Amino acid sequence: MTAPDETIRVFIGYDSRQAVLYNVSAHSIIRHSSRPVAITPIKLEHLTHVFNRPRVAVQSTEFSFSRFLTPYLCDYRGWALFMDCDTVVRTDLSELWNLRDDRYAVMCVKHDHQPTTTVKFLGEQQTSYNKKNWSSVMLMNCAKCAALTPDYVNTASGLELHQFKWLESDDLIGELPRDWNFLVEYYKHDDSAKLLHYTEGGPYYEATRDIDFAGEWFDDFRIANSSGDSDVHALAEAAKRRQ
Repeated sequence: MTAPDETIRVFIGYDSRQAVLYNVSAHSIIRHSSRPVAITPIKLEHLTHVFNRPRVAVQSTEFSFSRFLTPYLCDYRGWALFMDCDTVVRTDLSELWNLRDDRYAVMCVKHDHQPTTTVKFLGEQQTSYNKKNWSSVMLMNCAKCAALTPDYVNTASGLELHQFKWLESDDLIGELPRDWNFLVEYYKHDDSAKLLHYTEGGPYYEATRDIDFAGEWFDDFRIANSSGDSDVHALAEAAKRRQ
């Protein structure tokens, strides 16, 4: 039997308009991990009993706010990792898991992210704020995130959530190396990046088809959709014929 601490608990944001992103992200984790992983989608339809917050214009994904239910879903015990779905892991996630530090409630990459456009993927509104993208990849020490009750997550403002106003102090936010939330196109190409985040739009959109690290995403897409000696293109064509 695997000890609980040996299993990496991962929660990935799930957007019904971008199901393929969740699948590719999850498979990239499984592909490289050297230890057991438990991967859970943060999907709105799974949370109707605790999450009833109405969607607003600044909410660019279905999991913009529901991500903060991760500690609740872990019964406020142990550690868990939250990730946006537009991500690909390039190495063993154990390396990130081993960076957990019990001094902190949350650990993340502390970006100084200043978007250069006002529109995101799928025409969603782009917003700029302090600590932007810090919450897109979070190692969460769930017992120290007890303020994130369903009631709080349903009623707090977006900035209160994403700027970690639910913590007593920013001293409870530990810093992760930039490699573990590498903002593709925002940061200069770096082959040492361990977790790619296509926050500026990924190769799955026509407008950003040739973005930096596009080949990495397509490689994981191909592998995630492989089946023996089957060809991904042939499988896609067969699926179309059955529609």
